[in-house]
Amino acid sequence: MKYKLIVYDFDGVMTNNQVILSEDGKESVILNRSDGLAISLIKKLKINQCIVSSETNPVVSKRAEKLGIRTFQSVFNKLETIKALLEENDLNPSEVAFIGNDLNDLEVIEFLPHSFCPKDSNKKILESSTFVLNKKGGKGVIMAFYEHIMENSFG
Repeated sequence: MKYKLIVYDFDGVMTNNQVILSEDGKESVILNRSDGLAISLIKKLKINQCIVSSETNPVVSKRAEKLGIRTFQSVFNKLETIKALLEENDLNPSEVAFIGNDLNDLEVIEFLPHSFCPKDSNKKILESSTFVLNKKGGKGVIMAFYEHIMENSFG
């Protein structure tokens, strides 16, 4: 099996699910550089990647732009977005991997046969995901995923 698309949630996957809010209302998050490296390594495998987030945040846009991947923000129903991506790219659900961490990811995790989550995810997500990665959100989850696919020949 070869993945053709990997979809990432942002908050709680690429971040530790925390936000820093300044007095002027600007939000900041901490990201892990190894995840950026992992995304570039996955690109070399010719696998498309994107971020699907329920939030609307310029941080997500800037990160996706820097990584050179698509982003979908303000997504109320992630499953509808995933199904649209399947159709747009003529993909079977088995060709897609998803990494999410919270209850708004549950429908996608239950729909796709290859779902992953950080080890500090919501309890229901931990129970429902195909595989629990050995990293907490924001601590190298995508690098852990990259290592998993390389070890298991899913690349």
